Amino acid sequence: MVTLELAVQDEHGIDVAARLKADRIELCSALPLGGVTPSLGLIEAAAGTTPVHVLVRPRPGGFEYTPAEMSTTIRDVRHAISAGAAGVVIGGLRDGHIDSALVDGVVCAAGTATVTFHRAFDLLPDPFHALEELITLGVGRILTAGCPTVVADGLPSLRRLVSAAAGRLEVQAGGGVVPSLIPALVSTGVPAVHASAKTVVRDSGALTLGSAAQGPESGRETTDERTALRIIEALRDAGVRP
Repeated sequence: MVTLELAVQDEHGIDVAARLKADRIELCSALPLGGVTPSLGLIEAAAGTTPVHVLVRPRPGGFEYTPAEMSTTIRDVRHAISAGAAGVVIGGLRDGHIDSALVDGVVCAAGTATVTFHRAFDLLPDPFHALEELITLGVGRILTAGCPTVVADGLPSLRRLVSAAAGRLEVQAGGGVVPSLIPALVSTGVPAVHASAKTVVRDSGALTLGSAAQGPESGRETTDERTALRIIEALRDAGVRP
């Protein structure tokens, strides 16, 4: 079986994941910015439905964090687990390598909850060495496209990563997953797929907030139930989901 993780950022996405019986959700806020740590209230709303893995990322941008940002990350990990999260999703780099101090601190703070290392993994120069290091640190899953762009470009690397992991760590394919790619992803042997299945809801208000806003007609992103269902159906058609 190939499990499906939906990346969601609002109550609607939580409901879609529950209705479609996704295996888990990655919960975040500000998905158009790559995702940042969601509010405690949103974590509590999601907990108890589909298993929730909370993205803990203190800000948008790169993945080298100051000591203060690292401390915030560790505190947020503890809060997320206390609020009912089944796991956390983190990533940190230091001088082009895994920030082992951050990862070790997160693993300790998470206790028995699963720790996923996100797509910061795809920026590392030697992914196979990084894979071994993350296994040693106690990370249970990596989210990767197999390359720094999109998953359609990384299929051969995904296949090699699955082979190298040999079941010691879960390789989850993500980054531009669409229904038509599912057969090719399944052929790599990945045990898990991560998708955001986004759509844009148009807003009619005349007021826009924030420097990234593109005007009153730009709208906001949310989970598209039809796209998520098509991904699930593609997994069923591939014979890897009941």
